[in-house]
Amino acid sequence: MVYSRFPKGFLWGGATSACQIEGAYDEGGRGLSIADMVRFVPKEKRSGDKPPSITRKEIEEILKNEKNYYFPKRYGIDFYHRYKEDIKLFSEMGFKVFRLSISWSRIFPNGDDEEPNEQGLEFYDDVFDECRKYNMRPLVTLSHYDTPLNLAVKYNGWADRRLIGFFLRFARTVFERYKDKVDIWLTFNEINVMAKNPYTGGGVFTDDCEDPLSLRYQAAHHQFVASALATKIAHEINPDNKVGCMLSRNAIYPETNNPLDIIKAQKSNQMNLFFTDVCVRGKYPEYMMRYFNENNISIEKELGDDEILKLYPVDFVSISYYKSVSEGTDANAERLPDSLFTGVKNPYLETTNWGWQIDPVGLRWVLNDLYDRYQKPIFIVENGLGTYDKVEEDGSIHDDYRVDYLRKHIIQMREAIEDGVDVMGYTTWGPIDLVSDSTSEMSKRYGFIYVDKDDYGKGSLKRLKKDSFFWYKDVIESNGERL
Repeated sequence: MVYSRFPKGFLWGGATSACQIEGAYDEGGRGLSIADMVRFVPKEKRSGDKPPSITRKEIEEILKNEKNYYFPKRYGIDFYHRYKEDIKLFSEMGFKVFRLSISWSRIFPNGDDEEPNEQGLEFYDDVFDECRKYNMRPLVTLSHYDTPLNLAVKYNGWADRRLIGFFLRFARTVFERYKDKVDIWLTFNEINVMAKNPYTGGGVFTDDCEDPLSLRYQAAHHQFVASALATKIAHEINPDNKVGCMLSRNAIYPETNNPLDIIKAQKSNQMNLFFTDVCVRGKYPEYMMRYFNENNISIEKELGDDEILKLYPVDFVSISYYKSVSEGTDANAERLPDSLFTGVKNPYLETTNWGWQIDPVGLRWVLNDLYDRYQKPIFIVENGLGTYDKVEEDGSIHDDYRVDYLRKHIIQMREAIEDGVDVMGYTTWGPIDLVSDSTSEMSKRYGFIYVDKDDYGKGSLKRLKKDSFFWYKDVIESNGERL
């Protein structure tokens, strides 16, 4: 297949997060983060496919008995010591951009420290310099599911307004330090996850709260204000900085043509898009006022918050896209496995081994929908297939299923560009195998590069190129002409 419709300078690459690849949780002055407290639970003992919502009591128990558990995200794939090897492999594929996150607790170990940790700052200096060596632009997420643990335990995470100040100190520190090395930033990874899993989204405990729903949206409000003010600071430090918000986006369809199903899907879409509506349009949408009233949700705003949101919207919108879901009113309809974003099973779609519906055409719909709504550039910063891989005796990995998944999504991305959508770039999730966020597994593999490590942390950590490595190299080299 030959296409030539991707714009010149299109940003092809891959995406990761610090808490899923770095490891070295106790080196270089780093403090613990909320991700470091997530234990590995075998699939047969797990309920669904979503990040665990940990309670205060569980944190206390974990801290007393850490030796009794295995915490995969503390070790990742040892990127901390192997970043040169991994970035070189990315360069071999021709990456134009590499999305990664800065571990907040590697810069401010407790989150509320007065001064940053120089060892942590030096580590990212080295990583960004290595990217620059290969003409690879870093796309940096400030907060990717790894709020410093101390902020969760001491303040209840983003439920406390004081986190805005701590976050802005962190943001200003890295904006100033890396102003000549990074010019594309994301504030919060999948900011809408706060409403679904506040522990993962921002270190918020709701188990001992009388009004957990209000607490979630209060924490989200604090993140909105922090994101707007971080955008302001980024532009002041370097006018060329581009700052985006990031949304976990699914295509959401009505189950049937029943008007009630259509309204239900529309409402579900609004609840998803509420987060980007605030970050992009700079105000709370009217439809949320009814939702707040009907659910007795009360949030506190300080004088000037609304003006801050209005004055400092993001420059672009970024999304993760993996699947679509359907909403309906039939209580007996077959539902998908429990996950952060679940719904009614769609008979027209296949599913992954983890029950995620594969819907490339949904990506085209999502891109058009977002661009119609915001008229801002869109960056697809996560898209990929998590599944099992087999290493053959000769060390090869034949992952044609991954190539098929990505090819179909890239084709639909190209169609959206033909539709007139301004798409900045595309970074596949997990260009190298990493620890799954939702399940803390290694066996749920996304990468073009295989990492020899199993769910229990055993393995040599050797890197192996899968067939998809060479396919993606060709895609990038041809700017999407050869798929």
